[in-house]
Amino acid sequence: MKRTPKPVFFIVAALILALSFTALFGVHTYYGDRVDTVIRGANGIRTGIDISGGVEATFAPADESINATDAQIDAMKEVIVLRMIGKNITDYEAYADYDNDQVIIRFPWAAGETNFNAKDTISELGQLGELRFYYDEKESSNALPTEPPKDDQLILTGEMMESATAGWSDSTTAMEAVVNLKFTDKGAERFANATKTQYSKNAGATDKKYTISIWQVRDKTEEELAASTDKTDKLVFTCLSNPIVEAHITNGEAVISGAFGEYSEAAELANLINAGALPFSIEANNYNTVTATMGERALELMVIAGIVAFVLIAIFMLLYYRLSGFVAIIALIGQVAGSIAAVSGYFAAIDSFTLTLPGIAGIILSIGMGVDANIITSERIKEQIRMGRTIDSAVQNGCKESFSAIFDGNITVLIVSIVLMGVFGPTDSIFAKLLHPFLFMFPVSTSGAVYSFGYTLLVGIIFNFIMGVTCSRLMMKSVTRLKFLRKPWLLGGKRHE
Repeated sequence: MKRTPKPVFFIVAALILALSFTALFGVHTYYGDRVDTVIRGANGIRTGIDISGGVEATFAPADESINATDAQIDAMKEVIVLRMIGKNITDYEAYADYDNDQVIIRFPWAAGETNFNAKDTISELGQLGELRFYYDEKESSNALPTEPPKDDQLILTGEMMESATAGWSDSTTAMEAVVNLKFTDKGAERFANATKTQYSKNAGATDKKYTISIWQVRDKTEEELAASTDKTDKLVFTCLSNPIVEAHITNGEAVISGAFGEYSEAAELANLINAGALPFSIEANNYNTVTATMGERALELMVIAGIVAFVLIAIFMLLYYRLSGFVAIIALIGQVAGSIAAVSGYFAAIDSFTLTLPGIAGIILSIGMGVDANIITSERIKEQIRMGRTIDSAVQNGCKESFSAIFDGNITVLIVSIVLMGVFGPTDSIFAKLLHPFLFMFPVSTSGAVYSFGYTLLVGIIFNFIMGVTCSRLMMKSVTRLKFLRKPWLLGGKRHE
């Protein structure tokens, strides 16, 4: 039987403690008054609306008799997301519910915000804006124009658009993401005249290119009007695209190309164009707000409960299982640290995750699974000692015989967590795609809180395998090599060597 070297215990324990310290406090560099974060700690974890407070709302066509298409729902979602980003709301969740013709959004209040007015926030997000095409031009720069165009340069508006779809070019040289535009008969006529004009100008141009720019135009909010120096200017212009006219187009179908690094960028532009051409208005048919005070108090209680539970578990494991209980405590510390690190963005390959109260519950539940794994192993070792096995044989056989029970229990919880993330998470997530053949049995019911619970439960179980199975066994096989600890009673037995 190959023995585990004695130093392995100290090496593994040191690595776990180092992970725990850095995951909790982070790693920072200091240069004078400047502090740079190298690794995020627990205080950098983003919290959800149930902790920080925030808004949850459902948008749908104002006319309930309208049966919106999937493309129109995507367009609704894209413009709402654009409005959130424009208001510096980047920590959001947005889901398209195609079955019920609605878009669900959630976002926390900004740090330090005290004027919690969900109604005003939601009404601003629901302003779709109008789509307009203008005669335009540009220099060599590819930057989009920021100055609003003149009214006399208007070509057509959104009601003359039939559709915009992302696709791939027919070029034989390389695959390229494009946006395909299709106009109504009236729009096709106006677009043909505009492309004829701009194309003829481009034929002799050398210092600039003539374009047809696409804009989203909306009314200013009361806040924007109050901050504006020109009270008569009541519109906000946002340029979506400014493509060069390279042909006289007469069939009412155009292609925007050469501006997209990825297909997702083309899809985003198509959705924004479709949003401006929607034949209906949208409204929030329900919304609610969560105050930060309620959430912070709940967070405090959850953290206290978790600490108390961990301390009681540690005391029980130490008193009842002695040496194997001590090893289990170190493994559990590593499991908690790993779960915190997977949420905070500690690992470069894993993005930071918004933590909710159910997410904290997922961490606590996974700790329970970790305790269970260590108890099963400790009991098997104890049985081996009482059967008269040597210490090395008892540890080896106890770890081996406990594995199947631990694996079966954890893999079932792992499957449950994946199902929760697939059913209640974003429809484009890897888990939703994995469960796509089965999701037709479930209604669309995205929930960031349940998704957070599934995520923390998933990473908790993964770290249970890493810490509670792999690391704890390495430490156990190593620490029992130390002469002063080779005592059967430390492992639950009564036999003396």
